[in-house]
Amino acid sequence: MNKQLPVEFIYQLFSLIIAIILVHAIYVSIVRPNATAILEEQAVEMSVNPEYVPERSAYVVIRDFEQETCLILMLWAMSLMGYKAWLNARERQVLQLDLVPLTPGTSILPEDTREYSRPIQALPEEQQGYLLPRALLTALHRFRSTRNIQDVSNSIRAIVESESERLDSELSMIRYIAWAIPSIGFLGTVRGIGQALGQAHQAVEGDIAGVTQSLGVAFNSTFVALLISIVIMFLMHQLQLAQERLALDAEEYCDVRLVRHLQT
Repeated sequence: MNKQLPVEFIYQLFSLIIAIILVHAIYVSIVRPNATAILEEQAVEMSVNPEYVPERSAYVVIRDFEQETCLILMLWAMSLMGYKAWLNARERQVLQLDLVPLTPGTSILPEDTREYSRPIQALPEEQQGYLLPRALLTALHRFRSTRNIQDVSNSIRAIVESESERLDSELSMIRYIAWAIPSIGFLGTVRGIGQALGQAHQAVEGDIAGVTQSLGVAFNSTFVALLISIVIMFLMHQLQLAQERLALDAEEYCDVRLVRHLQT
């Protein structure tokens, strides 16, 4: 666990930098030039034809800085969740291994625990730090020292619960991003409304183009932020569900493959 922390931190840092570079490059080269061209074309059409109704363009909807920030945070959150999902998949692969090889009807006595610990201790060092090997080793060591099956079950449940709490706490950054995205959208709403109020005198004189454009900034930023927030929250809940299933499956593995075969 101590070796994984710097790797995860470096991954978070570089994924944020890559997301900023990628999204900003797309905005500078594609989104903002197209949005500017569309707005200029619509302004010309409206000056020529007063009955012209401009169509909403995706480039115009996402062109502002608030939407760019929300997209950067979305890519960053997705990269973090992808890393967590990859770790979850690797731990789930261990559930397919027969770490406690037993034939039907075999019982495990306290004197046999050292023998059954060897296949688990023979795993690579990285896999030994996974939830299932740690739970099995702890259970075997507890059974050898206490000769109490109830203590073994309690130790397995304690490890599974602590792992669930750890995985849940590691989602705090993703939860913060999911909270920050709609907040940034609301900041865009406040900025757009403030600009619209600052141009109220132009609307009184009959020129409402500036006011409508500022109100467009307000509504577009909120729309994009809320849409992204829905996607992020859905993916986060799917990840949390996968982590909870991993913990439950690991506890079931220990009960079926180990605890039921213990005999004092």
